Amino acid sequence: GLHYGIAIFEGMKAHRSLKGDEVAIFRLKDHYERFLKSAKRMLMPPVPETHFVYGMIELVRKVKEYIPTGKGNSLYIRPFMFSIDPMIRIQFPGKFLFSIIASPSGAYYSKPVSLRIETQFVRACRGGTGNIKCGGNYGASIYPHYLAVQDGFDQVLWTDAHSHKYIEEVGTMNIFVRFRDEIATPSLDTETILPGITRDSVIQILKFRGINVNERPISVDELVSAAENNSLIEIFGTGTAATITPVSSFSYKGRVFKLRTEGEDLLAPQLKETLDNIKHGIDVPENFKHWLTIV
Repeated sequence: GLHYGIAIFEGMKAHRSLKGDEVAIFRLKDHYERFLKSAKRMLMPPVPETHFVYGMIELVRKVKEYIPTGKGNSLYIRPFMFSIDPMIRIQFPGKFLFSIIASPSGAYYSKPVSLRIETQFVRACRGGTGNIKCGGNYGASIYPHYLAVQDGFDQVLWTDAHSHKYIEEVGTMNIFVRFRDEIATPSLDTETILPGITRDSVIQILKFRGINVNERPISVDELVSAAENNSLIEIFGTGTAATITPVSSFSYKGRVFKLRTEGEDLLAPQLKETLDNIKHGIDVPENFKHWLTIV
């Protein structure tokens, strides 16, 4: 695992109810299914559901006292697995360690983020591992992120590896773009984008509210053009750690385009409120009650 990057993980959260001492893990079974897909791609055995699901439930029960109170706070849970074969030559992995760790967690981003559209480095390419959660995806992204921060930006907006013409992900988040007449998010068809659990949750919540989301390619040119003609309303990122984070600006080839992050008409704060309420067990619609595993 240390030498060849044969390592996978998940990230999920448990939230304390605001109405009592009850704790719920958010979309546990969905994270388990994604973990299995990552394991298959990295030639790892499937972790039994009893180990992953019921082991995690037992862990959360034992550390309930460490889960912070208050909306937006949580217990961040990190199940992971890596190869432990005692070999220094490359071979098919055969021995693995599976473990779960957890930590009290607050807000990942304390404010809206600024982005630089990446035109040199790439996060993932077709046929690679961009659609699973393996360690290498994140290790390779740190240097470009560092360069962006040195230039005054919070994060990198990744583009496709082939042409750098289409946006894909933001740092550790999926991305949503709200145009004047449409909400869009990059399609998963390229298999270069992680199928985020929060991404899926947002899509389902929007559809529940009667708002359609188009999963399609979004070009950099379309984004810039929309910013120029004022048809770009908002951009926000979604992820387990970040939840829903508004984008305050994006930069492309030296030009900076600013975006509104406040206003009753914006969807990002509404969606964050709805998602936080569901996670904390407040007024959960019947359609989404299966998202919560009560501990």
